[in-house]
Amino acid sequence: MRLDKFLKVSRLIKRRTLAKEVADQGRIMINGQAAKASSTVKVEDELTIRFGQKVVTVKINELKETTKKEDAANLYTIVREEKVEVKAEDSLF
Repeated sequence: MRLDKFLKVSRLIKRRTLAKEVADQGRIMINGQAAKASSTVKVEDELTIRFGQKVVTVKINELKETTKKEDAANLYTIVREEKVEVKAEDSLF
């Protein structure tokens, strides 16, 4: 399954276009390798996603084409969640 589709189906990122943008910015890694939106993910892969000041690492448990909102969290397990300090020079303001 494509990375951008998994992120949308699992509801880690709400929209597929946003998942594509985040991947194209180099903010997602699969098993330690930089990933593009079109990268293929499989069960047992570990995704590291940088959301602003937070880095979340998840392990893929299951792949589905569609899922209900209540079942989306079962597709992955959160391995690690870390806060990242943003340097003043990295800020847009």
